[in-house]
Amino acid sequence: MTPFIAEILGTMVMILLGNGVVANVNLKGTNGNNSGWIVIATAWAFAVFVGVTIAGPISGAHLNPIVTLGLALIGKFSWSLVPTYILGEMIGAMLGAFLVWLSHKDHFAITEDEGAKLACFSTGPAIKNNVSNIISEAIASFVLIFSVFYIAGPSLSIASDTNAAIGLGTVGALPVAIVVWAIGLSLGGTTGYAINPARDLGPRIMHSILPIKGSSNWGYAWIPIVGPIIGAGLAAALYLTLN
Repeated sequence: MTPFIAEILGTMVMILLGNGVVANVNLKGTNGNNSGWIVIATAWAFAVFVGVTIAGPISGAHLNPIVTLGLALIGKFSWSLVPTYILGEMIGAMLGAFLVWLSHKDHFAITEDEGAKLACFSTGPAIKNNVSNIISEAIASFVLIFSVFYIAGPSLSIASDTNAAIGLGTVGALPVAIVVWAIGLSLGGTTGYAINPARDLGPRIMHSILPIKGSSNWGYAWIPIVGPIIGAGLAAALYLTLN
């Protein structure tokens, strides 16, 4: 077990459970069909809890490129480790999305709504407006990252001569799960609250690869990347100003 593997496994399980609940709610014939937004937001929070529990002791459980970038921006994480962490997060997100498809394969096959199937992989806006959508993602991501900065502890030994910020694993997974739950219930209805570029891009790539009919909506794909990065940058700027 290394930090790279921990980021892969933690992100994989987070996406499996997080996108899994969307599949359970959206896909035809599941026992959870049409159970609603509160079910999705709650299960996503628990998905983060499980992912952080797995990866926290080893990598600090970033599970999200903007957590990695944000911690590096405020000097709590080494820039030399950023590429490895982001790569692990992307691989984990893609693997998790594949497992969602594998576990719900029969239900994907009988669901006619292409938008409902895409939602099991990636996010999309309730009302398409690029400026508003970016603002929504930036605000939600700001709340996540600014909260993480105050949850994060100073360091976690991940090698004999290397320290990395412990990130989301500092005081246990519960505080971060609660933050994600609050974001989902309060701010998530506008864009589906990606708040994580890997969470959206990795599964969207898998949607385009797997035998699923329908567009992967690549025209929107840049928004859940740019919006969260802007939010993380603003959170870092405010944190550095105040501390």
